[in-house]
Amino acid sequence: MRLRALLDTDALGLRLLGGQDELDRTVRGVMTTDLRDPSRYLSGGELVLTGLAWRRGPADSEPFVRLLAGAGVTALAAGEAELGAIPDDLVAACAQHRLPLFAVNESVAFATITEHVVRQVSGERAGDLAAVVDRHRRMMTSGPAGGGPDVVLDLLGSDLDLRAWVLSPAGRLIAGSRLAETELPAGVCAALAGEHLAAVRTGRRGPHRVTLGPATYSLFPVRGGARGTAAGARDVRETVLSEWLLAVEADAGDWPDERLDLLEGVTQLIAVERERRDAARTVRRRLAQEVLELVQTGAAPAEIAARLRVAAPVLLPGLGAAPHWQVVVARVEWDETKGGPAGFPAESAGGGRRTEGPAGGLAGGPVAQALLEEILVDPLSSGPEPSDRIAVAHTGDEAVALVPLPAVSSEHDGSETGLLADAILEAVREPLSAGLDGDGRLTLGVSAAVHSAEGLRGALEEARHARRVAAARPGRVCAAGHQELASHVLLLPFVPDDVRRAFTARLLDPLREYDRRHRAELIPTLEAFLDCDGSWTRCAARLHLHVNTLRYRVGRIEQLTGRDLSRLEDKLDFFLALRMS
Repeated sequence: MRLRALLDTDALGLRLLGGQDELDRTVRGVMTTDLRDPSRYLSGGELVLTGLAWRRGPADSEPFVRLLAGAGVTALAAGEAELGAIPDDLVAACAQHRLPLFAVNESVAFATITEHVVRQVSGERAGDLAAVVDRHRRMMTSGPAGGGPDVVLDLLGSDLDLRAWVLSPAGRLIAGSRLAETELPAGVCAALAGEHLAAVRTGRRGPHRVTLGPATYSLFPVRGGARGTAAGARDVRETVLSEWLLAVEADAGDWPDERLDLLEGVTQLIAVERERRDAARTVRRRLAQEVLELVQTGAAPAEIAARLRVAAPVLLPGLGAAPHWQVVVARVEWDETKGGPAGFPAESAGGGRRTEGPAGGLAGGPVAQALLEEILVDPLSSGPEPSDRIAVAHTGDEAVALVPLPAVSSEHDGSETGLLADAILEAVREPLSAGLDGDGRLTLGVSAAVHSAEGLRGALEEARHARRVAAARPGRVCAAGHQELASHVLLLPFVPDDVRRAFTARLLDPLREYDRRHRAELIPTLEAFLDCDGSWTRCAARLHLHVNTLRYRVGRIEQLTGRDLSRLEDKLDFFLALRMS
């Protein structure tokens, strides 16, 4: 119960003498004392009743009040029967220590106040906390092993009459109690996830209260196990974009500590379930890592196809035909100019010095991996099961998802049933932008569907090209698909490896060797010259060179390669060689 509820009960005969701003404090018990030092008998949260028999003079008030405040007492109620009026020195001491002070009319017995407080507090606990002790034990033993988050949420509903949901950081509904007869609308889920991420990034302590329309929600972070333990010692950005949250339709602002502790226990149980399901993803992650390594090292298509045949039953159990595949590439990077570690992408728009490298020890790959495992799920689906069909690996600051698609009939090309960059972006932009909080950026690239191992290398590079297109756009969360790529970018990934190597070596190896021996910067000069469409003036200005120096370098490039950079064909060859390298 709250202190202000005591003032609303006329029969208690209480008059407020100080602490008007502290009336929202919670009363968890009551104690009557006239000891000069009662602190050993206090546990915090009590309304202390005293007849002032301990006071022998004005100097006694401040030490007495200091002991009460140090013990966490909620308020002091002093009787007027002994002295006729409450001494000014006691009023001043309570004001000094911010302890609310009530005067008890001499016609009211302390037993009346005690009985009222005990009845109110016990009544709340009888329908709330006392019965939950056994339930809490049940949750600890049967929660993760007996149905996952839904079991825990059902107990919240049956014991506390609370509607509750577990949400992903991207706003996907993972679980809900049976008391919540209707699922939260997608817009509400996204808004709650965004509010939670923003609160966590600004360092506010949970639970976070959010009002959306007529409903008020309290949001609790789901932390625990290895994930939660690490979060306390690591940068919050390493975990905030991957942690689940518990949304409860209630205002937790007036909850007693016991109920808050119970909800904290619930989040720990859900965190155990999260850790268990993360562990179950180990096989899928390993499969994705093996396929990614084979693709990036140029393994033979037959070897990649064999690995895919192993992966298909794991990712799509019971599916007879071999699936089609899509590749999604993601990067999470941070802006060093906003107080975070170095590491915001150089290619992205919006200003600030950025880099493609690791952010001062803040690894982007694992963060992007956890994000892809959460967001690459049909937005209309609920529960964690759909994410079990996605395998995500990471390398450096980049995460790569291998997404299986059921094989379709011959009259379709498979892309119609695949992931679309715009749909992914629409589903996750609002909450994740809040989680990135002005100093981070997520960029995504989505490939077209491919039907064989031969196409997987091209799909990976296509997704990477698409991500670079997304990174050139403004915004905290950006995505691009294969449909948006320019024609030469679309074709380059499918050039056979031996042709690519021979073509680039013939044109660029002489320049690289010359740069290695003379530090002449011919490769950067060539890139800048082509970017400036062959304009001598603009290129010289970009490189901060005299035009004659630029002409000398271009002449050296032509001499070493036997090409003429005034010819369109040779410019195009150099352009493609640089892109393929």
